[in-house]
Amino acid sequence: MADPKKRYADNAPGDFFVDTTCIDCDTCRQLAPAVFAAGDDHSFVEAQPVSADDRRTAFRALLACPTASIGTTGPNLAREAMADFPLPITDAVGYCGYTSRKSFGGSSYFLQRAGGNWLVDAPRYLPQLVKAFEERGGLAHIFLTHRDDVADADLYASRFGAERIIHTGDLDAAPDAERVLAGLAPVTLAPGLVALPTPGHTRGHMALLADETYLFTGDHLAWDRDAQALVAFRGACWYDWATLVRSMASLRDHRFEWVLPGHGDRIHLPAAEMRAALEALLEGIGRL
Repeated sequence: MADPKKRYADNAPGDFFVDTTCIDCDTCRQLAPAVFAAGDDHSFVEAQPVSADDRRTAFRALLACPTASIGTTGPNLAREAMADFPLPITDAVGYCGYTSRKSFGGSSYFLQRAGGNWLVDAPRYLPQLVKAFEERGGLAHIFLTHRDDVADADLYASRFGAERIIHTGDLDAAPDAERVLAGLAPVTLAPGLVALPTPGHTRGHMALLADETYLFTGDHLAWDRDAQALVAFRGACWYDWATLVRSMASLRDHRFEWVLPGHGDRIHLPAAEMRAALEALLEGIGRL
């Protein structure tokens, strides 16, 4: 629970605050950009929420924070916001919230499918999410993009009897995974679902492409809200940058309209605009 005695001085006066346990993961800024902003190495409350909608998004951020660094000294309505997760992105995709410190606040996603639902990476294991998944038909598969964002996947797999899928390059992060992929070729996992090996950030990094529409990118590709452009994270490339650039170029072979990352902002663009944004990124990183 956030401690008002550890409240950052740059928080706007009022009920909501961020304390000094913040790890600057960006989760709150993604969920409630009208309330939270970036400091030098932390988030802070830039503007206290006034409208009902802004207060709701602030409570969602409070719940999703991986370190419980957000607090309020006023009436705590977080329990009412619990049922908002998975937060709908489209009819088929939801953002799970409840990010884990184990994955530095990485985003995870619920993908509803007629042949069995999917979890892409994993949030904290919490009863409210278990109940939400149960109400939507449970989980049949858990796709792990890479070692960093495994979090509590094993607990969800055990609860739902779900198949965990990971690349052999990152297998030591989930050694009991039921399905292990290898190589660099795309793998069709189910109708409309293709695993795309994208090594670079880690040796075994993968993306998941759904229906040539949704690209779940892990830590490979994201949207930069300030630059309004696609971005790759050279400063957080743990395996090999040249390999990551080649993996990025391989995305030219695929159509997609959504980028749904583990870190960074989500973005929806028409396929042609997304392709242009990818080309702009490739041109930029080619000069680095």
